[in-house]
Amino acid sequence: MEDLKANLGRVEQAIADACRAAGRRREDVELMAVSKTYPAETIAGAARLGLTLFGENRVQEFASKAPALEDLRLSGDHPIRIHLIGHLQSNKASKAAEVFDAVDSLDSLRLARRLDEAARKLGKCLPMLIEVKLSPEETKEGLEPGSREAAELLESLADLRNLEMQGLMTIAPWGAEEAVTRACFRSLREWQDRWASQYPRLKFDVLSMGMSGDFPLAIAEGATRIRVGTALFGKRQPYSGPQ
Repeated sequence: MEDLKANLGRVEQAIADACRAAGRRREDVELMAVSKTYPAETIAGAARLGLTLFGENRVQEFASKAPALEDLRLSGDHPIRIHLIGHLQSNKASKAAEVFDAVDSLDSLRLARRLDEAARKLGKCLPMLIEVKLSPEETKEGLEPGSREAAELLESLADLRNLEMQGLMTIAPWGAEEAVTRACFRSLREWQDRWASQYPRLKFDVLSMGMSGDFPLAIAEGATRIRVGTALFGKRQPYSGPQ
């Protein structure tokens, strides 16, 4: 816990420095703690330090943690929220809608329709981010921004009443030069502006971009949410549990 407290202090200082350099307010950048592969006890400890937003990669992994975190998620003063940030297969949409507070990796109209139906059955409205693929790496997920699939999703989202579109998410190329990373983040902001004008029925308030190694660059390019795991929790062990 002392290590996490010290790490959080360093991350907060780095966020404050990046905001100052960019002429932005600290409160305009939301910190998401990426807790994938860590147990529920680690999330509870982070919550005691004031963190309230967490990101998880796998449906079944978080489903196994969820019961131990129920009280923290229902807390009246500062409830924690858990978002799915990893790729979601359509056949797991129902479970994802049940256990997560939001899905930040929407990448197809088919998946959107399944999540909308699942959320309707649960009587909830599920917040969403569209994951945009702006890296040439084949391992990266997300929609190609100029594709027919992206247009179909954006044209249909406003009519899916149990989904709440909130913005966009991307992942920059691994180990890229600063100019390449910044260009990726700048491109997401440009697509945000373009789509907000083109699809006025949708919200594009959230720009989720930047991780432990590049979040200061993301803040400089307009990120409103950064996803930090290693810099908070340390190097994680490879995951081998339920998918």
